This record gives sequence, C-alpha cells and structure tokens, in this order.
Amino acid sequence: MDHESLQYQLQRLDVGMVWLDKENHVTGFNDLAWQLLARASEQTLGVPRDQLMGIDLLKLHPPKSRDKLELLLGGEDPKKAGACPVPSPPPVTMMINIPDRVLLLKVSKMIGTDGGIVGTCMIYYDLTEFTTLPAEHDVGNEAQLPLRRLNKIPVYRANRLVLIDLEDTLRLESNDHYTWIVTASERYLSNLSLSDLEERLDPEVFFRCHRSHIVNLTHVREIERDGETMFIVFDRPELTRIPVSRSHTRTLRDIVGL
Repeated sequence: MDHESLQYQLQRLDVGMVWLDKENHVTGFNDLAWQLLARASEQTLGVPRDQLMGIDLLKLHPPKSRDKLELLLGGEDPKKAGACPVPSPPPVTMMINIPDRVLLLKVSKMIGTDGGIVGTCMIYYDLTEFTTLPAEHDVGNEAQLPLRRLNKIPVYRANRLVLIDLEDTLRLESNDHYTWIVTASERYLSNLSLSDLEERLDPEVFFRCHRSHIVNLTHVREIERDGETMFIVFDRPELTRIPVSRSHTRTLRDIVGL
C-alpha cells in the first residue's frame, strides 16, 4: 500500500471519540469508542461497563500504557510533557498499543470562553487491520487470544502515517518510551515501546539481544567478539555494532549454531 492510498483509507475510517473533563475523567463516548473500550476494559482490566462514565481515562488502559497516555494528555500543568503553554494548544498525536489493537490517538485540548482549558477531545483510528496479520479465532475466550503479530510498524512523521515493512527493518533501538526503527536508508521514531513491539514480532526473526536492542537476524552481517562481549554487526545504513547482553549470549549461540 503506497502512502497516498493509505492516507485516503484513513480518511474513510470511522473514528472513535472520547470526551474528557479537565481532570481527564470520561464524560462521553461515541458508539465506536464505546464498543472497543467497553469490551477491552471488561476483558483485560476487569472494569465493568457501568463504571466507565466518570472514570479516569488512564484506568481504561493497561498499566504499561499509562505513562505514555499521561504524557500525551498533559493536563493544565505546563511542566508536564503533554501540556502546551499557548492559549490554543494544537492537537498532539501518539501511537498506543492496547490488548489486541494498535491505535493512533489524536488529542486536542478544548478551550472555553475565558481562554482556559475546559477538557479534552480524544479521537482514535484503529490501525490493527493495516498493521497486523489476521487474528486467530480458534479460542472461545477472546481474552485468551495471543496478540496479533505485526507485519508493519506504524510511525507518524510530518502529519502523515507511515507503515514500515518488517522485512525492511534492520533493527529497533529503545528511546525511553519510544523506539527508533532503523532501515537501510532511514530512521523512524515510533511511539510504541520496545517491549510493545517485541510482544508482536516473530521471535524467530527478531531477536532481543539487549534491553535496548532488537535485531532482525536476516540482516545481520556478522557476529564479533571483543573480550567478553559479543556484538552483532550491520553494514547498513552505516557500520553498526550492537552489543549482546550476557543473559542473551547463550540464546544467540544456539540460534547461529556456535
């Protein structure tokens, strides 16, 4: 799918919408948001549907996603990363990984007549069908289904969604809550964490060699040893040596037959 057709399809997608008050408590859903978030809250977080109105939005997402959401929402405190000090803050965007879905969230602060923030509008696009392989349906309980494997990694650049093919991905490098996706010619910053991505990648192809690195084994040029440390070497886009932590050295030896 080329970029133009992708942007066109995104424009035709139904969007989920959630309204929040100044403290980021839910005040309303549209139907699409209700269908997804109500099901997810019951199945994975144990929050009944009748408790969703007025709930803190963070409680509708898995604990590991809450730090990123808090940064995204920001609130009125200008010291928070998601906050904007100007009177009319622009929308902000973030990819987020919730159970069995990949969402593109767009958040905009709502301004009242006095110029102050009165709440937040959160709109999301469900990218799951664009970015993952088909789901398995042979298990009766949906909550027990394995996470759908990624076949593309979504990134947002210059107000455009870009889907990176996994076969083009050389390696992934942690950057706090985010991840650098490195191809032969580009570096892209994904809002998904390295752990989020690891859960959805094929472990026979993508190897977590270090707490900060995942490598695509099909693109490895060679493996070097420097003293007690092993390194995975790539020659694109420049000569790069990725360390292998001691806890992963034996696994790598088994994979490559050393």
